[in-house]
Amino acid sequence: MDQTRIENLILVTRDRNGIATITINRPKSLNSLTRPMMVRLAHQINALGKDESVRVIILTGSGRAFCSGVDLTAAEEVFKGDVKDVETNTVAQMELCKKPIIGAINGFAVTAGFEIALACDILIAAKGAKFMDTHSRFGIFPSWGLSQKLSRIIGANRAREASLTAMPISAEQAERWGLVNHVVEEGEVLRKAQEVAEAIVKNNQDLVLRYKAVINDGLKLDLGHALSLEKERAHAYYSGMSKDQFQKMQEFIAGRSSKKPSKL
Repeated sequence: MDQTRIENLILVTRDRNGIATITINRPKSLNSLTRPMMVRLAHQINALGKDESVRVIILTGSGRAFCSGVDLTAAEEVFKGDVKDVETNTVAQMELCKKPIIGAINGFAVTAGFEIALACDILIAAKGAKFMDTHSRFGIFPSWGLSQKLSRIIGANRAREASLTAMPISAEQAERWGLVNHVVEEGEVLRKAQEVAEAIVKNNQDLVLRYKAVINDGLKLDLGHALSLEKERAHAYYSGMSKDQFQKMQEFIAGRSSKKPSKL
């Protein structure tokens, strides 16, 4: 598959506000992923994460699906690859990315597509969107985190039912279970994702990055150790601030307090 075609299958756009959008663009195949697509997606997330002009990343799919998983016609190429290769692992790169990632789920998010959705920090879903784990149906062992992450978000019993039956979870059910942040009308997913992204961009970007990191790192620990982690990072943050920085912070707070906060 030539480079130009790969680039057309994983599209990247940027706006002047620092919001980058990645679109999985293979609608005739419900945005199923080939190995080259997975590698490009991983590389683009890595590049956007390092790009200082980018503040938020939106990840979506074109057509009727977000991502229907791995292209099973190329299954051997995908599954016999090194699943521990971090540089070409889409989900690993998402987890390493310091920037907030918003998933705009416009349709089906199936198996690997579900795992990509779970690697996002915030999820917006269309009313017709569905999340589905078909690992057990097709004899595919999970390697992008679905067996561990889903149970921690929606509870073990619900996760076992979803994964062992391979039955879909509707967008509305996903919202009730805390998997999805917002459910919107079809055609409004990108607009809502953009709205959330713009709200993030308006904030202190250094603190946004630090806040995402302490939340995500704390989730890997028990509550006691996570609270200690927060205190340690807060101490390091304030200890590193100069008098001028404290003054600027006070001025910023004073200026913001006179404005009405925007609503999500």
